[in-house]
Amino acid sequence: MKRITIAKVFTIAAITVLALGVTPMANAQNKGCSNATLKGTFAEKDAGFFTNPAPAAASLFAGVILDTFDGKGTITATGIVSIDGNVTPQTETGIYTVNPDCTGTYEVQVSPGGFTAHAFFVIDEGGNELQIIPTDPGTVVTCIARKQFPAGHSEQ
Repeated sequence: MKRITIAKVFTIAAITVLALGVTPMANAQNKGCSNATLKGTFAEKDAGFFTNPAPAAASLFAGVILDTFDGKGTITATGIVSIDGNVTPQTETGIYTVNPDCTGTYEVQVSPGGFTAHAFFVIDEGGNELQIIPTDPGTVVTCIARKQFPAGHSEQ
C-alpha cells in the first residue's frame, strides 16, 4: 500500500512540475506583441564603434536619438551622433516589424549619409524600453531606448 501511495505522490508531483514548466514556455513564445505594441517616442542612447577595413583604425561612435514609432510599422528619428568626435545632426525614416515574441527589426534611411541601417530589437520593461543592436556588418554598437513618457507619467 505504501508503494502505491508513493507512486501516486511522485506521479502528481511530476505532472505538476511539467504543467508549471510548460506554461511559462508557452507564454514566452507568444507574448502577443505586434506593431501596435511599439507606439510612442523613445529616447535612445548609442555607444560603440564601426570597424574599418585594415589597416585603418575603428571609428568610435556615440549618439542620442529621439525615435518615434507610430504603432503601424513606421519609425522616424532625429538626434545627434558623434563619429570620432565629429558631431552631426541626423534624421532617420523607415519601417519596423514586431514579432509575437516581442522581438523585432527595423530598417531606416539615414540622412545625412544616404545609407540604410538595419537593427534587431527586444521590447523590454512592459513596452517602455528597447534593447537594440544594429545588424549591419562592421557595426559594433549597443543601444537602449526608453519611452520618453511611459504610461502613468505626465508630460512636463
